[in-house]
This record gives sequence, C-alpha cells and structure tokens, in this order.
Amino acid sequence: MSDVTKSPSEWAGAQGPHPDTVLDPPLSGDSFLAPGPDGEAQGLVAETSEGPQELARRALTDPGELRREVGAVLRLPEGVAIDPADIDVEQSDDETMIINMGPQHPSTHGVLRLMLELDGETVLRTKPVIGYLHTGMEKTAEELTYVQGSTNVTRMDYLAPLHNELVLSLAVEALLGVEMPPRSDWIRMLMVELNRVSSHLMWMATNGMDIGSTSMMIYGFREREMILAFFEKTTGLRMNHNFIRPGGSAADLPDGWEDDVTIICDTVLPRTDEYDELLTGQPVFRQRSEGIGRISAEEALALSLTGPILRSTGVPWDLRRSMPYLRYDEVDFDVIVGTYGDNFDRYSIRLNEIRESIRIIRQIVEKMPAGDYRVQDKKVTPPPRGRIDESMEALIHHFKVFTEGFKVPEGEVYVAVESPRGELGCYLVADGTPKAYRMHIRGPSFVNLQGLPLMMRGGLLADAVAVCSTVDPVMGEVDR
Repeated sequence: MSDVTKSPSEWAGAQGPHPDTVLDPPLSGDSFLAPGPDGEAQGLVAETSEGPQELARRALTDPGELRREVGAVLRLPEGVAIDPADIDVEQSDDETMIINMGPQHPSTHGVLRLMLELDGETVLRTKPVIGYLHTGMEKTAEELTYVQGSTNVTRMDYLAPLHNELVLSLAVEALLGVEMPPRSDWIRMLMVELNRVSSHLMWMATNGMDIGSTSMMIYGFREREMILAFFEKTTGLRMNHNFIRPGGSAADLPDGWEDDVTIICDTVLPRTDEYDELLTGQPVFRQRSEGIGRISAEEALALSLTGPILRSTGVPWDLRRSMPYLRYDEVDFDVIVGTYGDNFDRYSIRLNEIRESIRIIRQIVEKMPAGDYRVQDKKVTPPPRGRIDESMEALIHHFKVFTEGFKVPEGEVYVAVESPRGELGCYLVADGTPKAYRMHIRGPSFVNLQGLPLMMRGGLLADAVAVCSTVDPVMGEVDR
C-alpha cells in the first residue's frame, strides 16, 4: 500500500503520526497574543523565518546592525563606541510597527522582501530580505564549459542579458589572451547599447506605473518591443540570447540591420521628448520625485553604489568613459550626472542615457567595419556551418568544441562593464581545464540594494515604492 493510501492508524503504527496530523492545537484567544521567549506575540511569529536577515525589535538588535538598518553608512573614528540609546531616542518598540512589503508585492520588481519599521506612515528602519529566487548560477558555472557559460549568465539580469554575456566573454578572452577582430567589438557595442535602451525603457514604463502613470507603462513597452523584435531577428530570441560568446558572437548581423537600427533610433529619440513632456513637468510626479530618497556622494561611495544611483549624486563614474572597454574610446558621448541624488535625478539620468545610447548607436552604424565577427582561432571558434557538410575534419572539430569545450590557461581575472544598473563584474579563476574553477559575479543590483535603508529613512510608506523603483533592482541578478 502506498503512503498516500495509508490510514492515520496505519501511519501511526508504521512511522509515527501522519504528515497532515495537527500535533498542537492552533493558537487562539489569549494565547495568540501571549508573548513568546523573544517578546513577540506567539501567534505572529512567522513559520518561514529568514533568520538573521529579518528585521528584529530594537531591544533585540545589535547596535552596529541597528545603525545599518537606520541608514548609517559612514565609518566611525577608531575607539568611538555607539550607544543604542543614541539612535532615535524618542522611539521605542511600543510606538512602532514592523511590516512586510513583498516578496509578492508587484512594486518590489520581483521577489524582493522589504521589512519596514513604521511610526505611523513614516519609515524608520528598512531591511531588504533576499534569496527567494536563488538559482546557484555561480556554482553551476563550475560544471559548464566556457562554451556553455553564456547560456547560464544571460539569465541573471534578464532585462540586460547581453551585458551578462559580454562580461563573461571578456573575462574568458582576457585569460585566453586572444585579440578580437574589430567588427566583433563593434557588433557587441551595438547590441549592448540597444540592450541599455530597452532596459531603460522598461524602467521608464514600470517607474511610471509605480508613481501612477499608466500611460508611461504602455509607451515604454511599445518602444521596447521594437528593440526586442530586432534582437529576435539577430539572435533568434527576445531574451536570454546566448549571442555574445567567448571568441566573438554566435552569428553576424542580419541583412538590412542598418535600416532596422536607424528606424529604431529615429523612432525612440523623439519619443523620449514625449516622455519628458508627459512626466517631467507633471506636478504629482515632481512631488513624488523631488527630494525623495536622497543620498549624498559620500554615502553612495561608502556603500559602493554604482550606475545611475552614484551618478545622480554628481559623481561622473561610468566605466565606458572611466575604464574604456571594447571601442568606447572611439565614440563620442556624455556621462549624465545629477546634483541632489534623489528620485528625480535618477529618473532624469536614465531618460537622458537613452538619448546618449542612441547617439552612440548612430556612430556605431557609421563606423561598423567589415571583417570577421569572431576570432579565427580553431581552438576557440567552431568551423563555419557550411563546411560541416563538406569536411569530416570540420565535423569532428565542431563536435569537439561543443562537447569538450576549449581549455583556458591557468589564471584569474576580474573584468567589469557598465550595465544599465551599474558596474557588472566577473571574477573568473581558470585551472587549465575547459570548465571554470570558480566564477563570481559582482551584480550591481545586489550592491545597490544596500542603499535602500538610507534612502527610505524618514520618508513615507508611499515613497518606499518610488524609492525602490528608482534603485531598479533585478532580482535574478541579486540572488543569482
């Protein structure tokens, strides 16, 4: 007899109580609100506790942790101790309430859970709780060949998959020591800049919805669809492309790509002026953006924040300009910076970065050279598709590359690129085999979430949605 069909008495005789048997009576009445060992009401203690990640009552929180939760990020001088009583001395646990926002909340942009301590509608402490989407991509990379690696990392930041593929490919190529053909670099630049535009359009759409503009949601998706259609034509897929690979790209650009890209630029650029008119001068949008979620340059640097969040504080740090890779030193563009580090600055930066990316894309169309789209090194690159039907050696070569992979010399390297969310880095350790010994990704979304406690402190609960939106976290990259 199967376990499913056993009666409760048979279960009890065989292996203890049935899994569906309630062992303890449910908490009710006075016992529901009776304090447990930690002072919390017994009936309110979650069965799915995330342990130290969760926000605890002030009386049970370590002073250093309490400082971080209220947004203190700058280092104290040596020898100076902090007294918990110095932090929000007027507030006690009896006057505040801890609530959850997420992980199923639509405005947290995925499975992000925020624990908020509120005094009325004012946010006092914030703690992001992550890990609900954990897929173990860095560990998976140890069991995949370098040829297969792009299929793994492309799914991290699923709004900017080409940047994920690019940073892994650059790291592998740095260890291989291969010199890339010029056309390969320009194709990669074209694809990642289009990807930056599509990612920022998605952000414009969702941020508009978060702040109350349903029109922006429609417009943002409308323009993004043009770019995804071009991606599908070029790579075969709308997302998770596996197009940028170590040694070049999976294929050359399709016939007529110049016309397709020009139409995208000619369409999206004037539409940014429409977004500007729709949102920038709108009184409700300004009130929910200006002065909300402020952060200083000193605080952003202390937290290692990058991307539009850091640039909104006035720091002109963009890896395309500060540490050029590919051919970014051969194109002309401006690094957009803000002044106040608030929601409005972060919105303005992303809107103008769409314009700057279109400016870069137009230059790429003019400067695209002829030549190979991947390195002609037989150890790295499979043979052309047409030769497989003609040559047994080409067939064997193709089979070996895609089954065994290629060997990468021993060494370690860190490579970083500027993704739409900030510095996306790949630390790679090779041991001379076709598989990585270790891989670690520096995800900008993961690091940027550190800024939430600081940006939300003292704001209203309604502003928490807007602040979280302007951080632009992608949980696939946070949890990896």
